[in-house]
Amino acid sequence: MAENGQAKPVLVTTDWLAEHLGEDGVIVAEVDENPDLYEEGHIPSAVKLHWRDDLQDPVERDIVDKGTFERLLGERGIGNDTTIVVYGDKNNWFAAYAYWYVKIYGHGDVRILDGGRQKWIDEGREITTDVPSPASTTYKAKERDESIRAYRDQVRGWIGADDRALVDVRSPGEYAGDLIAPPGYEQEGAQRAGHIPTAESIPWASVVKDDGTFKSVDELRELYGSKGVTEEKSVTAYCRIGERSAHTWFVLRELLGYDDVRNYDGSWTEWGNLVDVPISK
Repeated sequence: MAENGQAKPVLVTTDWLAEHLGEDGVIVAEVDENPDLYEEGHIPSAVKLHWRDDLQDPVERDIVDKGTFERLLGERGIGNDTTIVVYGDKNNWFAAYAYWYVKIYGHGDVRILDGGRQKWIDEGREITTDVPSPASTTYKAKERDESIRAYRDQVRGWIGADDRALVDVRSPGEYAGDLIAPPGYEQEGAQRAGHIPTAESIPWASVVKDDGTFKSVDELRELYGSKGVTEEKSVTAYCRIGERSAHTWFVLRELLGYDDVRNYDGSWTEWGNLVDVPISK
């Protein structure tokens, strides 16, 4: 059991990171929704990861293949024994997405900076525009862990199952079908609006406090438990493209210790465009 009752030691504080910056075996990576933020200033020694350009296949709607992933991490100085600390903007929204990607290929020690980029800056800590040049190394990824990922046909078969829970982590407006996509993402929506039948609405942002740090384990258990999303069930989270739901996946699996949690990365851009699938409003 990690600190504060968390299931795994997967969060680090800004104090911890400040003490460990530059240490051998620790690589910090910034992953932002807005990729220009890194160039405006980042935590010293942090490398840049782009959630789409680096981690998604440029042709298929899929994760990069194993060889590309190995080169990506090796070029950034990340070995199999490296502690990776990811952080970013938007309350670590895309940092959690990167965390999930890295876990799919089986990296052991990955952590998230609690509070992310904004907390670091709000505390007046150092940022820099200097781009590090870590020594490249060899990385060997494991085979994909498909147990943490959901696909559309699986999701369709799980609708209404007593031993399963679907969690829609989008905004209430998206869940209700009033919006197809969040404001600012209108060109990235779907043909139809609404939610997957039987899915509970638990917006991803409800798990963090005003300063961007995660709520306590007790608060999180109450939040999900009140909607019937309990640890004895197999849980699948979804959003628009799988990034906000990766944040929820992190909370349920890594912080609360739920055994069976999957992220449906096809999410609403896939489900809302499929022929012959049910939608609720």
